[in-house]
Order: sequence, then structure tokens, then C-alpha cells
Amino acid sequence: MKTCLLAVALTALAATSATSVAADASTYPTKPVTVVVPYVAGGAADITARVVAQKMSDSLGKTFVVENKPGANGQIGTDQVAKAKPDGYTLLMDASGPLVVNPVLYKQVPYDPVKDLAPITQLTSYQYVLVVPVASPIKSLDELVEAAKREPGKLTYGSAGIGSGGHLAGELLALTAKAGMTHVPYKGNAQALADLLGGQLSFGFDTVVTAVPHIRGGKLRPFAVTGETRASALPDVPTMKELGFKDFKVTQFQGLLAPAGTDPAILERIRTAAVAALKDPDVIRRLADEGGNDIVGGTRADFAKLMRDELTQYRTLVRDAGIKAE
Repeated sequence: MKTCLLAVALTALAATSATSVAADASTYPTKPVTVVVPYVAGGAADITARVVAQKMSDSLGKTFVVENKPGANGQIGTDQVAKAKPDGYTLLMDASGPLVVNPVLYKQVPYDPVKDLAPITQLTSYQYVLVVPVASPIKSLDELVEAAKREPGKLTYGSAGIGSGGHLAGELLALTAKAGMTHVPYKGNAQALADLLGGQLSFGFDTVVTAVPHIRGGKLRPFAVTGETRASALPDVPTMKELGFKDFKVTQFQGLLAPAGTDPAILERIRTAAVAALKDPDVIRRLADEGGNDIVGGTRADFAKLMRDELTQYRTLVRDAGIKAE
């Protein structure tokens, strides 16, 4: 009799727990949600977070508060969310660096992006464009590669720093072309771009959104973009793959994540709201038309696969190119 009563009690408890979880997911959120951005205010990731968070606040009826936690190349804010309570009330709006570059660039990071975080959805993607100053005697990608092979190390390119997208693209070009090129790291993209425009650098991989005004203004000459498809802002510029570099792809993503262990039903509710926000005309205008991003908004599985694939890609690149963290 006692065994039967215990079984009945356990069954009732399980049913109550299941009902409670379902109720939590269906009524989520019941209080403000913190969205951690591991970068300073005003940057690309911060802008994306604030634009999307506002629309999610409107649709879900509770405030999504953006909180900037910069430091250690994005590791501080990312780690904070990785160790947060997995209840759906602390989220992470992160970019490629802390998730798929830092873990393979540094000897140790305080979190595991695969085990400690639950991908919700990739929000955006953006790519780079290979450019030279308009006064450069180099007129094509072939000529650039030939010059690098002819005088190894003479051609220089700048980037926003070790492990940045522009740096990784340059290293990938050097490896695949089997040509010597010299990387000049800066503390940000602005100075690298200024020196490129001034002719102090031979070439660069600049983000499409920052390069386009200078391309249209006749100050930079584009050779190729680094994504799998042509950039909508530069439809006449081929991809690196089109020019014979078949495995060449360097893009950056921005995505929404939660601590591992968060209820999948809550994750899906957040994902649905985020994807709906990305379809809003105002969001498209600010992030795509003005911000130069490609809008994505895929599934949780899609985002998880992207992270795994890029961890593998950059682990190989960092090893083969001998890239060392500063």
C-alpha cells in the first residue's frame, strides 16, 4: 500500500512540475529581462541589442534592459551570462569574437561557448571587402597575390587587432595564396582605415558598411567580398570564392544566447519574439539598410551549428597561421 501511495505521489509531483514548467514558459517573462552586451555602448553589437530589445519589450510586454559589460575582448560579459541563473532573465547579445575566436586564440577563457551557453538565434551577419587605396598600382586580386609572392612581407594590411575579422581574413588569404604579407594590428578599425586611405597600408579587409562610402567616393578600390554570396551593397564585387579561393569565408555574426540549462520552451519563446523583431521595417532599416548587416533570424539548431563550424574553422586557421594573442 505504501509503495502504491508513493508511486501516486511521485506521479502527481511530476505532473505538477511539468505543468509548472509549461506555465512558466507560457507566461514568460513576468519581470524585466537583462540583455548583456560584452562591449561598450554605441558599438555595432550594442546598437543591434538595443534595436531588437526594444521590439521584444513591445511584443512580450516586459522591459528587455541592455547592460554593457565590456572587457577582455568580450570575455567578461560573456562569462557573466555563462554563469548566470538559467531562468531566461539574463541573456547575452554577443558577436563572433568571444564565442568562436577567443576560445581558440587564447590559452584559456573562463567559459565554454558550447557547454555553458544555449544559442537562441543568430540575429545578423556581416562580411568584409578586400580593398586597396585607389592610387595603388595593384589593379586586381591576382596582381596583389603576385606582388606578395614576388616580395614576401612587403605588402602590409591593417586590422582592428589580433584575432579581429580583418586580421583573420588577411591570414587566410596569406595561407591559401601561399604568399607573405605583413599584418599591422591597431587598437580599433578607425585608425587602420585612416592609414589605408592615406596609403600607409597596401590593402585591407574592411567591413562592407564602413568601406562602401569610401568605395563610392572613389578613395578605395574593391576586389572581393569575404562571404559566401555577394554583398547587397556591393553587387558588382565578386566573392573570394568566385575568384578562385573556393574555401574562403570570413564573416562575423551577432546572436542571442542564454545560460545553458534554460528551459527550451522559454528559449523558443525568446527566439520567436527576436525573429519577429527582425522582420519589423524599422529594425530592417536600422540594422540592414543603415547598418550594413544581413538579417538572419534562424533556428536554435542553425545557430548552434554555425558556432561549432566556426570554432573548427578558426581553430585550424589560428594553428596553421601561428596566430598568437597579444
